[in-house]
Amino acid sequence: MRRKETTKGEKPGFYSRALDEAEKLELEEARGIEGIDEEIAILRVKLRELMVAKPESFDLHLKVATAIARLVSTRYSITREQKKSLREAVTRVLTEIAVPLGIKSLMR
Repeated sequence: MRRKETTKGEKPGFYSRALDEAEKLELEEARGIEGIDEEIAILRVKLRELMVAKPESFDLHLKVATAIARLVSTRYSITREQKKSLREAVTRVLTEIAVPLGIKSLMR
């Protein structure tokens, strides 16, 4: 399935018909953001606001906290390949730098 090209040569987004012009500009800005750090931060701010505004809504607090926990977990999770690459890099540093400097107690 192919997207139709717009007159400007840009591909319309799936949700573009549901957005007004201001929202489309915001969407373009959001597309430039890499990572989820801002989302985590805004959810933390909103959770704090929610706890002050509705202290009795514990279930809602818990849902937001769970969403934050999932995002944080996603943010800091690395793939098996990344772990292997990191392990190889650390081993290389130890064998190429630490051992020649006489720091052998770190090697096992």
